[in-house]
Amino acid sequence: MSATRIAALALAALALLAHHRTIQAAPYPDRPITLVVGFAPGGGVDANARLLANALSRRFGQQVIVENRPGAGSKIANDHVAKSPPDGYTLLVTTAAVTIDMAASANAGVDARRDFATVSTLSTTPMILVVNPSLPVHDVRQLVSRARSMPGALNYSSSGTGTTVHLYGELFKLRTQTDIVHVPFKGSAPALQALIAGDVQMSFAPAPSVLQFVKSDKLRALATTGAARFALLPDLPTMSEAGVRGADAEVWYGVLAPAATPPAIVVVLAKAIADIARSNDFRQRLGALGAEPKAATPEAFRSLLDEEVARWAEVEKVAHIRPY
Repeated sequence: MSATRIAALALAALALLAHHRTIQAAPYPDRPITLVVGFAPGGGVDANARLLANALSRRFGQQVIVENRPGAGSKIANDHVAKSPPDGYTLLVTTAAVTIDMAASANAGVDARRDFATVSTLSTTPMILVVNPSLPVHDVRQLVSRARSMPGALNYSSSGTGTTVHLYGELFKLRTQTDIVHVPFKGSAPALQALIAGDVQMSFAPAPSVLQFVKSDKLRALATTGAARFALLPDLPTMSEAGVRGADAEVWYGVLAPAATPPAIVVVLAKAIADIARSNDFRQRLGALGAEPKAATPEAFRSLLDEEVARWAEVEKVAHIRPY
């Protein structure tokens, strides 16, 4: 090979190396980011994702898009993000549903602890124990007493088998040793409509979805599932205050990335979310949804996933809930 040819190849190699280093050195993000949501527009996960997208767009100076991929209990979205390039440009905004899936089956397909890098939690909201006003109970003790004296006579609605509401209802039954019948519906709206109509007696629902009905006296709130009292219903006791121990459980929303996403990118995202969560504007916007900002480090978020899987695995075993 001639000296001229060798020199040309060397220059080409140097140019390629310089180009590779330039790509590596490009600041993140340098193009649009997609937040994938496994539910239809309008729900709690979607609302949180859109608030986060707007805040991240302002912070990064890049467009942040929300892409809804509903279906199969969020499994379609989970699978899509898990198989996306691990470059920080396709992220999953999700909720406790991923840990319920994991607890239900060791072979549930996508496993959040294996297939995702935890970035940060975003916000939390409690569930509210609500009853139809025609039910003659005004606190949790009265409800538990009635349920124990009438096994199988009371029923509670949920948005479907295996959902967070269903699992929380089973957790309540486990902790109170009561026999209350689960009645699943296809979505939260029909589940609440049945409760308001008196077709079922009680339900557990994320605070944002029932606030308007509680304030208009269409439903009676008995307790919140949060560890502390809910700011928008400050007179409402927590489950612990109402005498039910071990039933604290909040609905949380968080951000996951594909498993092999570089730690440096995860850190950038986690810091951005933490700063956004501290802002008054974000707090006020979440507050209007009945949620509270709650960012966590990637490590703390991973610990939360482990705790949630253990909790729901216990409930599913006792309630004989099969993988779905």
